Amino acid sequence: MNIPQNPSSKKDKKRALPDSYVILLAMLIVASITTWLIPAGSFERTTGDNVPMVVPDSYQSLHSNPTTLLDFFLSIQAGLIDSANIIFLVLIIGGAFAILDYTGAIQAGIMRLINKTRGKKYSLVVTVSVVFSIAGFIGALQTAVIAFIPIGIIIARAFKLDAIAGVAIIYLGAYAGYTIGGLDPITTGFGQEIAGLPVFSGLWFRFAVYLCVLAATVIYLCRYISKISKDQSQSILGKTPFPAEIENSSSIPNNFTKLHKIILAYFTLCMTGYVTGVFTLGWGLSEMGALFMVISLGTAAINRINPNQYVRLFIQGAQGMLYAALIVGLARAIVVVLEDAYVLDTIVNSIAVMLGPLPHVVAALGMYIFNLGFNLIISSASGQAAIVVPVMAPLADAIGLTRQVAVLAYNFGDGFTNIVTPTSGILMASIAIGGIPWIKWIKFVIPLLLIWMAIGAVALSIAVMINLGPF
Repeated sequence: MNIPQNPSSKKDKKRALPDSYVILLAMLIVASITTWLIPAGSFERTTGDNVPMVVPDSYQSLHSNPTTLLDFFLSIQAGLIDSANIIFLVLIIGGAFAILDYTGAIQAGIMRLINKTRGKKYSLVVTVSVVFSIAGFIGALQTAVIAFIPIGIIIARAFKLDAIAGVAIIYLGAYAGYTIGGLDPITTGFGQEIAGLPVFSGLWFRFAVYLCVLAATVIYLCRYISKISKDQSQSILGKTPFPAEIENSSSIPNNFTKLHKIILAYFTLCMTGYVTGVFTLGWGLSEMGALFMVISLGTAAINRINPNQYVRLFIQGAQGMLYAALIVGLARAIVVVLEDAYVLDTIVNSIAVMLGPLPHVVAALGMYIFNLGFNLIISSASGQAAIVVPVMAPLADAIGLTRQVAVLAYNFGDGFTNIVTPTSGILMASIAIGGIPWIKWIKFVIPLLLIWMAIGAVALSIAVMINLGPF
């Protein structure tokens, strides 16, 4: 029997936004084509602290090495391999949170917090965002933010918001601090060390900028929450505020039992141990993955989950994260293509040549704009610092800017576009956990990005005018 198709369903299919995988695949095709158009070249590099850094004025042209059809498909596999630590972390987090979700401890704890604050959602949202921004400011939460996205989703469900709000509470909160990186050893510390500046110098200026960025973020987030609280149809996600797997997950309990308290205390103890390890032992993503295995096993033991049930829950949770995990590898493939073709150094050298003759403020803003764009390709802070800062620091000397200004331009450029760049495994995994298409996220976050960029431009101009120095 032929079933007639609904004309409106055809229109819906035509209007459907492209999946994030489709967008990244298109970007990978574009990146591959550019390797045939941009000349190959490379700086000489020296290895300091096991990080290869470019040698200024050492750029040399190389024989062209454009991406072939075989290279195109190999880059996807290479991207998955290069991103293995993030991919496995996402899968393990999915499994661990499935165990935690089964116990209902986090949900019950959040409901208890909501009841204690008497439903003051704005106070709770602001508090959570500020706490995460402080963690980002001191460099404790750049990659670890993925682990807390499920908690933001639970908060959003409790307040009947949407997945965008849930992700934003955590992700934008953390990156409002990370973008400035006042005490972040990987971004600011490494960049200043390369530039020959005292590590964490200019902290007073960075802190002032951080307060402006944080205030803008909190106001923006609260306005969106207010809008969808009054009218759910105003949600950017439309009629489906949460994906089906989240909507169908365990209900949020109201009873906060003694067992819940023990599980949350155990979870807090483990996360405190991780933060301590980050600062004292240099822990990273691999240690976080191991820690979440410990969290899942310990939680199962406390809640008396039998081994077979533990395996079923863990696998179900990991399966739910497969979309988020694999998208990280596809994002990395874009960088693999550009690196293998030796075009990134050509881009950096060309911009340095262009900025040389410009007036001070214009040159500083040019550095800033370049770093904003370059971060769309190289989202790794240390990777960007190793390529850009050794070139920009002596360039700043030559055109009469302080090296502090050059590092600020790198910081702001590296930080701000982290909330939109599709080559960031952290971003793509975070929004995928919430079931948010990249295009929908962009629609939500672009106005805030423009505000951040304006704050950065004003701050950088002031830094040039006051001749911001090392201290």
